[in-house]
Amino acid sequence: MMMLVNCSGCRTPLQLPQGAPCIRCAICGAVTHVAAAPAPGPGPGPLAHASPARGPPPPPAHGRKRAVIIGISYRFSRHELKGCINDAKCMRHLLTTRFSFPDDSIIMLTEEQTDPFKIPTKHNIRMAMYWLLQGSQPGDSLVFHYSGHGAQQRSYSGDEADGMDETFCPLDFETQGMIVDDEINTALVRPLPHGAKLHALIDACHSGTALDLPFLCRMSRTGQYVWEDHRPRSGVWKGTSGGEAISFSGCDDHQTSADTSALSKITSTGAMTFCFIQAIERGEAATYGSILNSMRTTIRNTGGGASIAGGGAVTSLISMLLTGGSGGTGGLKQEPQLTAGDMFDVYAKPFSL
Repeated sequence: MMMLVNCSGCRTPLQLPQGAPCIRCAICGAVTHVAAAPAPGPGPGPLAHASPARGPPPPPAHGRKRAVIIGISYRFSRHELKGCINDAKCMRHLLTTRFSFPDDSIIMLTEEQTDPFKIPTKHNIRMAMYWLLQGSQPGDSLVFHYSGHGAQQRSYSGDEADGMDETFCPLDFETQGMIVDDEINTALVRPLPHGAKLHALIDACHSGTALDLPFLCRMSRTGQYVWEDHRPRSGVWKGTSGGEAISFSGCDDHQTSADTSALSKITSTGAMTFCFIQAIERGEAATYGSILNSMRTTIRNTGGGASIAGGGAVTSLISMLLTGGSGGTGGLKQEPQLTAGDMFDVYAKPFSL
């Protein structure tokens, strides 16, 4: 028989095997000791909380603003990317300076972290997604940012229009496998309660419907748009529990996303993350439509060498060179997408985190 106790550090519910005197949290490393029995009558409950075993205290489980930021470079492997950790650092800076996210309300997973629970492995990413939604309440503003490889695999559930599931590639994906969009939807979207808001920013290949949200905003080059209905024919609901979920992604499901220095001219970044932040910095983020249009225009007008942040067989391109002054057009071959739990007027709805 299992009992549920709250972690003494981050308050995440943990399943304690019967008879176990303590349990260590996989997210924050805190050890929670459990008394043998509650004291009779009024007084303290059965939990005797210990201090976290390592590091600073983790973000509180409840709060108006929380974020999970993931940047994976896959360094020293044939899948290496140059800009993903830069993306994570830039996103953290944006959230704390522009949108007033408390620094201790952000969990960041990168290979640079010294805490083993903050390395972007499959297990740690899963636990971070669970933490982000755990205890969410009306008024919460939640952000999930992922910069790394994305891929596709055959879907056997019948809920994908193109027959393919979209996936994240954690640091250990070659041994532990990928994280499939069905699981991402279950962790990040479905538990979102009424009055809470989730923004997901997915800078990866094949990321158009990475959250399996019901509706996709199909925008033309002139900025006109229509909503596409991506609800599964099986009737399974992939929306929220009343909350608002909106996702910006780097490209369509059949496209790849670039890891490039062509945008910053200084260092490598994910094209999608750079253009999202740039739209905000330039004052082009009044509405969701203006952000999406700005991102797509910037990427369409940019060229230069790039690595591809994902793909079924994760590889690098030698180059994506334009014809320069010879009159050619071209640009990065990706089109950022917007998906949501509900349809809305993208040019009327103000953007806010």
